[in-house]
Amino acid sequence: MNYRKLGKTGWKVSEIGLGTWQVGGGWGKPFDPRRAEEILHTAFDKGINFVDTADVYDGGLSEAAVGRAIRDRSEKIFVATKCGRRIQPHTHEGYTTERLRKYVEDSLKNMGLDQLDLIQLHCPPGPVYEREEIFRLFEDLKAEGKIAAMGVSVERINEGMTAMKYDIVSTVQIIFNLFRQRPAELFFNYAAANDIGLIVRVPLASGLLSGKITPETKFEKDDHRNFNREGKAFDKGETFSGVPLEKAFPALEELKNDFAKNLDLASQAIRWILMHKQVGTVIPGASCVDQVEKNISASGLPSLTPDQMESAAKVYEKYIKSEVHQQW
Repeated sequence: MNYRKLGKTGWKVSEIGLGTWQVGGGWGKPFDPRRAEEILHTAFDKGINFVDTADVYDGGLSEAAVGRAIRDRSEKIFVATKCGRRIQPHTHEGYTTERLRKYVEDSLKNMGLDQLDLIQLHCPPGPVYEREEIFRLFEDLKAEGKIAAMGVSVERINEGMTAMKYDIVSTVQIIFNLFRQRPAELFFNYAAANDIGLIVRVPLASGLLSGKITPETKFEKDDHRNFNREGKAFDKGETFSGVPLEKAFPALEELKNDFAKNLDLASQAIRWILMHKQVGTVIPGASCVDQVEKNISASGLPSLTPDQMESAAKVYEKYIKSEVHQQW
């Protein structure tokens, strides 16, 4: 495992982290605490020291599992969680300092921790980023010792740019992958200039970039890849990175043949993200131990060649860019 500095936090974090949206369960499946424990400890045993969760994942069960696993370890594991999505309806008016303070305190209690390493606003509505009192709250929580650092998880580049104006913001979590390449244009360099740690989520575009999803693949009723393709439940960019499947499948065929060169597409897709030096850590999810190990393997792969990087750019330009580039 290789480690990178996560912006102004100064932390040395594993360049492959663990996202826990589906740990112990998976989309539409019941939560299995024993499976979650196995996945988490396998990740830590393999050198992962950064884990991302949220208070709404499996109704708090994901957070609780992460907390138990961390308390069982002797080495330092950096834990990031998120708050704000419990606000329903999810409007900026619902964001109050009183509510957010309670959510942070709830997460501390749920995980059995005295301090959260990183608390992130969980993709709030755009106007929230203009409200200074929200960010002052996290300055207070840091002064109280309840959090070590604060960041934001964003849907759109402009939201991340706005968040960076607050000194308390140390990290930005954003979608970036072979099907969502825009952040590399200007945003990454701006983040680096401001010493902002970049956390990359949805690196495999909801499984598309695993290469295992086909036009015949069926998804469970409660799987967001079934019900959220048009953004009925939350931002559609979270599902398949917003890419229409009819555009994705021909792009995937070219990626398999020209970019991955008949190697494992998922691992090469994560390696492509790691080619961008501004990235602090990538947080693919895992619903089983095998997925953890495959994700980690990307850290040890050789650097991609200029031809592979060019091939990735051409496929994006040909099939994907017109669908997603200016939306997020």
